[in-house]
Amino acid sequence: MKWLNEKNAGYAWFVVALLIPVALLNYLDRQMLAAMKFSVMTDIPDIGNEANWGKVLAVFKWTYAALSPIGGFLADRFSRRRIIVGSLVVWSAVTWATGHVQTFEQLLLTRALMGISEAFYIPAALALIAEFHLGPTRSRAVGLHQMGIFVGVIVGGFSGYAADNPALGWRWMFDLCGMAGVLYAVPLFFLLRNPPARAGAADQPRTSPLGAVRELLGNGSFVLLVFYFTLPAMAGWIVRDWMPAILKAEFGIGQGKAGVSATFYWMVACIFGAFFGGWLADRWSRHTSRGRIYTSAIGMGCIVVAMFGVGYSPQTGLLWVAVAFLILFGWGWGFFDTNNMPILCQITRPHLRATGYGLMNFVSIGCGGLADWWFGILRDWKIPLMAIFGIFACGALVSIVLVLLIRPRDTEPVLAPVAH
Repeated sequence: MKWLNEKNAGYAWFVVALLIPVALLNYLDRQMLAAMKFSVMTDIPDIGNEANWGKVLAVFKWTYAALSPIGGFLADRFSRRRIIVGSLVVWSAVTWATGHVQTFEQLLLTRALMGISEAFYIPAALALIAEFHLGPTRSRAVGLHQMGIFVGVIVGGFSGYAADNPALGWRWMFDLCGMAGVLYAVPLFFLLRNPPARAGAADQPRTSPLGAVRELLGNGSFVLLVFYFTLPAMAGWIVRDWMPAILKAEFGIGQGKAGVSATFYWMVACIFGAFFGGWLADRWSRHTSRGRIYTSAIGMGCIVVAMFGVGYSPQTGLLWVAVAFLILFGWGWGFFDTNNMPILCQITRPHLRATGYGLMNFVSIGCGGLADWWFGILRDWKIPLMAIFGIFACGALVSIVLVLLIRPRDTEPVLAPVAH
């Protein structure tokens, strides 16, 4: 079939469609654990306290962060298709194993293995999409992929209802998702292709891992992007990982309702934000090379306001106030998340993009793990939410200045002519 030919323009969108379910599964597991926290802690009593739960969340991020640069470098050197499929199979097996742990130590081990296996996916997938989609469609293509992530978080939020159901329980959810991932890997292996070669790509100098890191860190715009990516990401991880528990504790609602309130509404806003943010960035970039930067900065402004609002909402005693600010957070996050890889593509050479995104993950998710751990400690110390989220809001405010300092440049090779 012609449309399955990687040189066919329609296949570029088919790649995005193939990867959306993978992105969904990639984040579904992460959100399920947050939404089913109380059931897991009840079933595994030696977890004990909030600080230990913070370690459970953090160990995933630390291993994920540590392996992300390696996963990115391998994706820049070898078949991104095989790395994507292999990562899916391994993390799905670990997801299934998570449903069978009995102790705190076993849970820590499975989360560490999950971090190792999932670290290879995102850098490879986004770099693959970026190669299939050049400037005019890149932000929209990445945005569609990120929508899969947002849907995964939404579905994960509903897992609290499964955990509360005696006929199902939290372990059943991990079994189901693990098996789904392994099954989906089969058609993905046969349908996913690597992109066609582009003229001049073969002439690009190949660097060693150390050389790649040295070139990236010697790029001032890349360093700015790393910090821009990291500061709001710390807040994002807290919202994903802790918000179900926060809403349950602060507003006295059930685990199922807390999981949905903490994920569904703001993730729907993320989907609309990603769609509109991708469209706006692609359109704006036709007129200025800074179009994607400006679009992302607008989204970050929404995140700043939302963080202050989320921190203040328990003072009102009204759940809808917290949800409203979470929706604003999601709208801004869609603008932000859709444009990170497209901005990276404007400042780095093509064969360093997966490595670059891996380094961005290394810093941001490593700091996210610390944020999860520290947040648990601060909750044990009874520090007001307003103070904690105020710190995150200030970090997001600084990041607006950082992204506006980035200087884009032309880094694209052209598509090699196809013989007729």
